[in-house]
Amino acid sequence: MPLEIYLQEMNVPPGVCIKVKGDILPDAELFRINIGKDELNIGLHFNPRFNYLGDYNTIVCNSRKEGQWGKEQREKVFPFVPGTKVEVFITFNEGHFKLRMHDGYEFTFPNRLNLKKLDYLSMYGDFNVEKVDFE
Repeated sequence: MPLEIYLQEMNVPPGVCIKVKGDILPDAELFRINIGKDELNIGLHFNPRFNYLGDYNTIVCNSRKEGQWGKEQREKVFPFVPGTKVEVFITFNEGHFKLRMHDGYEFTFPNRLNLKKLDYLSMYGDFNVEKVDFE
């Protein structure tokens, strides 16, 4: 059964890299990493989908402002395999989030909410979180 992990009142400044390490479950459908101000104001919704809502092997990113979702950004490069250990590196800058996958694939997602710090992190889905580091 997937667990949901929340961290609040983090006060993470720009320039910090959040490293999430864990295991993707063998029968994974999706997992999510949300980073932002709070549950209703998410600067980055990172959602790798293995087989969910008609999406297959697609990374969906979005933002949420006052509870309203923005326009999705979809990445077709999909470096995730069920049943494997992975690391995701997310660097927060005032202009964007830089994401780097365990295989070296990188992309950016805009900081649509103009966040000056990160207070909220949640993780959910078919992913057993082993470790979260802030560097």
